[in-house]
Amino acid sequence: MNAYLMFDGDCETAMTFYAECFGGRIEAMERYGNGPQCDGEMSLDPEKIMHARLVADGWMLMGSDCPPAYMKTPQGFSVAVHVEDIEEAERLFSVLSAGGQVEMPLQQTHWAIRFGMLVDRFGTPWMINCEAAG
Repeated sequence: MNAYLMFDGDCETAMTFYAECFGGRIEAMERYGNGPQCDGEMSLDPEKIMHARLVADGWMLMGSDCPPAYMKTPQGFSVAVHVEDIEEAERLFSVLSAGGQVEMPLQQTHWAIRFGMLVDRFGTPWMINCEAAG
């Protein structure tokens, strides 16, 4: 199972940022202008992204630019990232939260040596989790 994120016109920028952040590679970046023509509300700027796929460390993240009539603020979920060490948790939290909003600062909890929640500058909600060994 993997997440498919919908963006408000900045999918290419977001996916490029995520590839840098997670050390992944973008395997697909298909534009609406290169796909089948859509009528009415589904018509978008031909330069916007119809489908993007990022692969990093054995997982995949996909996304696209959403037609404006269908765009909604993400709610009721977060993209959860599990890391092995504190330094990586702190790095990811810092990079993802820059220009966004911290919902819960990265801190120790009863289940993790570091856990935090944020919404990045693209509106994507994230949870960063680094569980205690054992």
